[in-house]
Amino acid sequence: MTSTLIRGGLVVTAAEETHADVLVDHGRVVALFARDTGTDLTPGADRVIDATGKYVIPGGVDAHTHMEMPFGGTYASDTFETGTRAAAWGGTTTIVDFAIQGVGKSLREGLDAWHAKADGRCAVDYGFHMILADVNDRTLKEMDTLVEEGVTSFKLFMAYPGVFYSDDGKILRAMQRAAVNGGLIMMHAENGIAIDVLVEQALAAGKTDPRYHGEVRKALLEAEATHRAIQLSRVAGSPLYVVHVSATEAVEELARARDLGLNVFGETCPQYLFLSTDNLAEPDFEGAKYVCSTPLRPVEHQAALWRGLRTNDLSVVSTDHCPFCFTGQKDLGRGDFSRIPNGLPGVENRMDLLHQAVVDGHITRRRWIELACATPARMFGLHPRKGTIAPGADADIVVYDPRAEQVISAETHHMNVDYSAYEGRRITGRVETVLSRGELVIEGREFVGRAGHGQYQPRGTCQYLL
Repeated sequence: MTSTLIRGGLVVTAAEETHADVLVDHGRVVALFARDTGTDLTPGADRVIDATGKYVIPGGVDAHTHMEMPFGGTYASDTFETGTRAAAWGGTTTIVDFAIQGVGKSLREGLDAWHAKADGRCAVDYGFHMILADVNDRTLKEMDTLVEEGVTSFKLFMAYPGVFYSDDGKILRAMQRAAVNGGLIMMHAENGIAIDVLVEQALAAGKTDPRYHGEVRKALLEAEATHRAIQLSRVAGSPLYVVHVSATEAVEELARARDLGLNVFGETCPQYLFLSTDNLAEPDFEGAKYVCSTPLRPVEHQAALWRGLRTNDLSVVSTDHCPFCFTGQKDLGRGDFSRIPNGLPGVENRMDLLHQAVVDGHITRRRWIELACATPARMFGLHPRKGTIAPGADADIVVYDPRAEQVISAETHHMNVDYSAYEGRRITGRVETVLSRGELVIEGREFVGRAGHGQYQPRGTCQYLL
């Protein structure tokens, strides 16, 4: 294992910013040396990386991805190999993906299937959440076993009747189990029963274009489901993590819960911060590129999301990366928006877009790292190995050029999808070098990693509880 010295940069973590050199050995951070100590470790290092004028930041932790996920008769277009390579290009060194329980099947079968997809193929480290699609006495017992094995979070859906949907009774039972075994319940909070009525009515009225996907998935139905999930979690005595929050009204529900001191947490995604229903309304079926659930909202919702990120009513920014190609996948829904596969590509763009938010004054540098690295690591039991730069932590480190300019485009991205949701957007900041457990993955804007370097990460329970 090669020892590495990262010299001359500004080390930015959620806790502090300091001009320091970082020494890495045997895959871990050994020490940080403040610049003014005069210590020169260059002669003893096998490799020296010059980070002068750059930020040295922890590798990103994207706690919400869907590689190879089945949906609507097709599969997300990124494999674990292509998706984790793209993640590395974007400065993310750990993903937590979702294993899926099939209805009538065990949790173990679903988890084993996802291990088979990922094992030996990932360029960066990875873990798994578990999607509960069939809550019963057997699967409730299995939850205990999975927590002991390091799968410590469980996602349920109030949406997608007939696919992933769980009724309130099943949700309550899963929450009660999590309250005992220490698991964290993740919730897709939309009233799927009501949404299906609105979808049926829209299609019957001839409203078939992609923009109607956003119109039928009402913000009030996201807020109602968020409120209901919070109350169920209070009854059960379990913490709650609401995924991909997109609407002002849902943020308000989270803020009220947190003002009561409840262990209720919210996540949002870059698409809700940078895109809107204007994209869904793009002509010639282009709006299908932006179909995801929860849906994009009118632009005025963005102010509430940014405010929630500053107040910590929204604690994490993940991607919900679930890419489907425009040609051959998204176009399955021509003439019927309800058949458009739901999901956007973004695992490569998150760190850069959030840095642009720093440039634009929405958040601070330290908050950038908190939202994208430190808090997701703590929320999902990966801290202090992940999400920070400190002695003993895994050497997942990004050298980031805060002044480099780039234009986001499908022509230059590395995700296995034929369009970019942010096509043509000019941003400031770019990943230059990436280390994963001390090994170079990106060096001087070249991929030097390999499939199979990434290791599965068993996780502890949530470290972010009040």
